[in-house]
Amino acid sequence: MIRRHATTFRLALMASDALGAFLLFCILSMVRFGPNWRQRWDAIGPDAFVVAAAFAGIWVTTLWLANLYRMRARWSIRSELVDVLRSALVVAVLVFGLLFAFKLPDVSRVFLIQLFAVEAVLTLLGRTVLRLGFRLLRRRGGSARFLLVVGDGPAARDFAARIRRHRELGLRIVGFIATESGTMRHVGPLGDRLGFTDDVPDILHSRVIDEVAICLEADQAALVEPLARLCEDEGRIVRIPLDGAAPMITGGRLEDFDGIEVLSLVRGPDHAVALFVKRLVDIVGATMGLVVLSPWLGLIAIWIRVVDGGPILFRQERVGLNLRPFPVVKFRTMALDAEDRLAELLERNVLSGHAFKLDDDPRLTRTGRILRKTSLDELPQLWNVLVGQMSLVGPRPPLPREVAEYDIWHRRRLSMKPGITGLWQVEARQDPEFDRWVALDLNYIDRWSLWLDLKIMLRTVPAMLAGR
Repeated sequence: MIRRHATTFRLALMASDALGAFLLFCILSMVRFGPNWRQRWDAIGPDAFVVAAAFAGIWVTTLWLANLYRMRARWSIRSELVDVLRSALVVAVLVFGLLFAFKLPDVSRVFLIQLFAVEAVLTLLGRTVLRLGFRLLRRRGGSARFLLVVGDGPAARDFAARIRRHRELGLRIVGFIATESGTMRHVGPLGDRLGFTDDVPDILHSRVIDEVAICLEADQAALVEPLARLCEDEGRIVRIPLDGAAPMITGGRLEDFDGIEVLSLVRGPDHAVALFVKRLVDIVGATMGLVVLSPWLGLIAIWIRVVDGGPILFRQERVGLNLRPFPVVKFRTMALDAEDRLAELLERNVLSGHAFKLDDDPRLTRTGRILRKTSLDELPQLWNVLVGQMSLVGPRPPLPREVAEYDIWHRRRLSMKPGITGLWQVEARQDPEFDRWVALDLNYIDRWSLWLDLKIMLRTVPAMLAGR
């Protein structure tokens, strides 16, 4: 649990510590040795920037070995200060030992003492500010993940309290599910009661729920497995603290969280660093796409305005990750009354299942037919990717009315952020079976990797050029 949600925080800490150490080395060198500080280091041996990078690497490695990048059950500034000072002492002993071993008397010992002392203070300040910043961001809803607590006894209360102690993880408790004996509407740290165990499917179908924590007492252990399997089939991550009921469930991963063991059941991508890289790729790719394609986007916008009139863009509510609604943005390809004419065209649907498509849609404008054929109408969705509502690669974002008709197994396709392109777009876009689309989406989710995303993106370009 900590490993997945703490990845962004841990990477931010490592980047902050490394960048701070590198810059501090350079700044202190300038102050100590003057404008020709780089020449001073060149006279000793390696380039100054290489030495600065080596110092940053040693500092981050030492902090890592001191477990300063792991989430702590009881974090305090005092404990952080002690560990940072201990790490600075270790680095000092190591560096002075290397200087003695390699007989490098030209390196200023005064400079090194200043470096280690200031680095310890800078690291403590930076990490404290970053931690408080993450907590403030999470409290305001930034990158929040919504957690449903199943249970209302001591185990549930204890787990909820642990979650609230680590607000930097971004887990927000939306409420709890009471057992048959539950009578109170509001239970302390658990929040509001949303229903009983029989209501779990309806709650998962009507609210944004990313994770479900099953915190039942030992005498309710029989309920754990069916609830866990139900939530898994719905595409939700399941967390089971092992200090209450002790279920015998296979396929999970044991993780440490705030001093207790948690059994995590995750169907789909659970590679925390790779998912972080995927988001970075989305940001870079969307930014570059919007910049590079801006002339084409402008020309298409002008053409639509001149030939078909306004508006240029079409916004439609779609369903994203775990039922999150968002407005997808596309170039307008249909007549202004397209939505009003939908009912009369439903019987001409060429798809079998919970989706709608026409081979020759009479609502398309002249420009719209060209844009649909080449998929150029999708390009404004790069904005949806940039703001985090979509990804470059992922399942197709469905309409709310389609999701309302989903079978349980269809819903797991909502467990990953929707994408502009995806596996079914390059393999089976003309397939009339909706279940086949969903099967490809689930195949993508289960086999996801950065390499698979790259292959799909590479296959998308020729598919667009070929009009497929």
